[in-house]
Amino acid sequence: MIYLELLFTFLKIGAFTFGGGYAMLPLIQEEVVSRGWMGQQALVDFIAVSESTPGPFAVNIATYIGSETGGLLGAVCATLGVVLPSFIVILLVAKCFEKFKNSRIVNGCMAGLKPAVVGLIGAAALSVAATVFIPGGFSMAVMTDDAFYCSLAIFTVSMILALKKTHPI
Repeated sequence: MIYLELLFTFLKIGAFTFGGGYAMLPLIQEEVVSRGWMGQQALVDFIAVSESTPGPFAVNIATYIGSETGGLLGAVCATLGVVLPSFIVILLVAKCFEKFKNSRIVNGCMAGLKPAVVGLIGAAALSVAATVFIPGGFSMAVMTDDAFYCSLAIFTVSMILALKKTHPI
């Protein structure tokens, strides 16, 4: 049933991404294209429309994909799926925040998530740019080994600089 599939797919996307709608793009791309709901070029068009319409990007893209895939009920299911995890997490965080707001561990975790979000947004930008500028698209699978070693080198240098408390600029 397409409605449950939309709900659970966007529930998963909403639950496992941190950093907003643009950080969701790699997961959205993987799920939508691999399930055959739309092709890469159609998704890029939907991204452009979602960016240009008012409102949160994640809600817009989920609504458009849901509408295209399952009509009005599909749009409702996809939108509920993408916003429900954030809504629940915010309720829980608000309840617990006072207790842990001065915790070094919590502050450290939040600081550590910021670079990961930047990386996700960068990967999404690369993927969209490749689709727009490279005829026939671009496969990240070609770069898997090189990307692993490159990220390992960046991580190692970053850790050394962080341990020495060196400013990155």
